[in-house]
Amino acid sequence: MHKTGKKYPKGSIFSFSIVLLFCLLIFADRLCAQNGDPSPIHFPTPKNVDNMLFYLQRDPNTNTLIYALNLAENGDVNRSQPVSTYWIRYAEKGERKELGYIQRKFAYGILSKELSKDHFELRLVSQKAFPLYLSKRDTDQQYEVTATVNGKKIRVTRIFVRIVGGSFWLPNVKYAQIEGTDIANGKPINERITVK
Repeated sequence: MHKTGKKYPKGSIFSFSIVLLFCLLIFADRLCAQNGDPSPIHFPTPKNVDNMLFYLQRDPNTNTLIYALNLAENGDVNRSQPVSTYWIRYAEKGERKELGYIQRKFAYGILSKELSKDHFELRLVSQKAFPLYLSKRDTDQQYEVTATVNGKKIRVTRIFVRIVGGSFWLPNVKYAQIEGTDIANGKPINERITVK
């Protein structure tokens, strides 16, 4: 093996190490950005919730909004108000609690419009530009909520809203993540949208 006998000054090895560390930090930062700024909170998954269509979670706590099919006494869907919304207050011993007036009217309530028999358009009062659709599946006659996100039709099970600071009236919403099943292939899917 041929040796060149070339020696590198100690300062150049130190400089190389600094450059390498800097490149690794940039790579790690880009990797974290691609993985997308997840919440530092570990959220529970609601279990054994009657007629649940989907649920919504958001920073800054684990309290969870349940969106459930609202049935009339005869077992049919309530056509004037097909979805009921309430809290499971995990941060308060998991108690069920109704939404307050302001929460219902300005933040987490649902507006609905009947489009045809067993088919409704839903909109969150705080995000009216994003439609959801409630309909009965032909296969098993069960109701589901769907949305089209980034060109993909999703059977929605969870909506997560990433909030970093701000106030009740003006929260700093970084994104909303729609989770569920890709209707085209039956696989789990997560898609993000920018909330304005």
